Amino acid sequence: MKLGLTLWSHNHWQNSFYGKGTKPAQRLAKYASVFNTVEGNTTFYATPSHQTVLNWYSATGDDFRFTFKLPKSITHEKMLSAVREDTYAFLKVMEPLSEKIGQWTIQLPAAFTFEHFGRLKKLHSYFPANAPLGVEVRHKDFFAKGQAEAELNRWLIENSIDRIIMDSRPVFAAPPTSEAVIDAHRKKPQVPVHAIATGQRPVIRFIGHPDLTANFAFFQPWLTKIPLWIEQGIEPYLMIHTPDNVLAPELAVELYQQLQQATSGRLKDLKPFPAHDDLSTSQFDLFYPNL
Repeated sequence: MKLGLTLWSHNHWQNSFYGKGTKPAQRLAKYASVFNTVEGNTTFYATPSHQTVLNWYSATGDDFRFTFKLPKSITHEKMLSAVREDTYAFLKVMEPLSEKIGQWTIQLPAAFTFEHFGRLKKLHSYFPANAPLGVEVRHKDFFAKGQAEAELNRWLIENSIDRIIMDSRPVFAAPPTSEAVIDAHRKKPQVPVHAIATGQRPVIRFIGHPDLTANFAFFQPWLTKIPLWIEQGIEPYLMIHTPDNVLAPELAVELYQQLQQATSGRLKDLKPFPAHDDLSTSQFDLFYPNL
């Protein structure tokens, strides 16, 4: 399986994760020394330069996988309408990373309904054959277990496209008493958790509670589902969020350790955070008591 976060660069991780001497340009390499995938939000907001793409390639190992989102100009502003040239241009810029793409993420807004389904099918035709694709839907009809959801799931299965699974239960269980939680309640979709693998790389976006221990009860069903998928030869991608992502690395480690126990230790051990080299034993125990 693949384990990652929603970003690789966070100023608050300087002392707790990267190490004090790490420069911003070194953060991806430090991140990739622990985690083996990342949710690439950066491409949602802007297409990177060619040199930036090459830098990302150089900073990551052969087994690392990016799950880059398509630009919002394609998915949200144009709603997949007349986006052939935009899609080709984006894929051309990203081509040097093609062998490290775990999934191209098509995140669709809540305004994208079943009436627009034909646009999604057309967008699929713009990608190379067997390109790893994931679709995240947010309109309520795609969760109602009616015609819209049935036809979407059938088409995804037929084309081996993954349906991205949003598990936002933990964050919506948190009281809106901080700016980060209030912002998460405003921006994150509160949709049912439909744990279905329509392809070979189901992506679980687990949006955590700010109290790390409060997440454990919500994660219990995944301790059964994820090992089952692994036994079936499916490779799950587990992406961990928290409202402000300050403690996302720590939550990811804790949940991964629970999965290791659920799989009888068959998952590889995570490497220590790079910042471990900067901490004394007592400091390290303070930051990461469960490692």
